[in-house]
Amino acid sequence: MSLPHAILTALLEKPSSGLELTRRFDRSIGYFWSATHQQIYRELGKLEAEGSIRALPAVQPARGQKKSYEVLPAGRAELARWTAAAQDPKPHRDALLLRLRAAAVVGTEGLEADLRRHLELHRRQLAEYEEIERRDFPPGKDSPEDRLRHLVLRAGIDLESFWTGWLTHALEEFAGLPDHG
Repeated sequence: MSLPHAILTALLEKPSSGLELTRRFDRSIGYFWSATHQQIYRELGKLEAEGSIRALPAVQPARGQKKSYEVLPAGRAELARWTAAAQDPKPHRDALLLRLRAAAVVGTEGLEADLRRHLELHRRQLAEYEEIERRDFPPGKDSPEDRLRHLVLRAGIDLESFWTGWLTHALEEFAGLPDHG
């Protein structure tokens, strides 16, 4: 996924200013595609220059007023093209897994504590996703748009469930290692 496509998606959901987009990234899209305030503003400028979005006319001209943006037909067409295109999965890269592999040759000092820390972080993220699911996807909320958004959230829940299960297993394995303790 790319940042321009994330921004086009967010703007099609709701025309927004750069600041509003940044806040929305922090609350939703950022769970699976993060971007800094500067990256979002830089990308808004590029999308506007290429004719994918435009700044909405201000109701009252004022200096320093935040611009709100909307997607133009070219931006919608690009997002539709990108959505329909085939993409191969990206190989998973995780420093924790590499550190476990390295521990096999240099020792495990400090690693158990970090596994426990990771487990706690994943448990917290899982709890947050489950709360979002309870709040935003009650029974009966099943429009096509809601179902697709819920599917994205379910991916996050399932990934966090995987990590909490795997880390629990890893800590059990750790406890059975020779020279442990």
